[in-house]
Amino acid sequence: MDNKSILEKANAAIEKGDYEGFLAFCTADTTWEFIGDKTLTGKEAVREWMASEYLEPPRFAVENMIAANEFVTAIGTISLTDSDGKSTNYSYCDVWLFRDGKMAQLKAFVIAI
Repeated sequence: MDNKSILEKANAAIEKGDYEGFLAFCTADTTWEFIGDKTLTGKEAVREWMASEYLEPPRFAVENMIAANEFVTAIGTISLTDSDGKSTNYSYCDVWLFRDGKMAQLKAFVIAI
């Protein structure tokens, strides 16, 4: 399976609320850098972040997905619901680095719209 297809399957798991299914596509030492905010290191850190941020499965639309070598870039919008039930929309650009068929590193550019 190519890297673009892997990311599509991982995203489908998130939309269903299957966060463990999503994490199965990540390396154990995955690193997520939210530009201008925070960096998460390792699956456990990502798992904890998802538990606090994805109170409901996010709703997102990928507008473009570009694959080159070991990188896949996804551009789109995402809507997250907070603990008060308020939904916030964001534009995002995720740049994924793959290693051995798994998502090893994310650089995420996320802006509320």
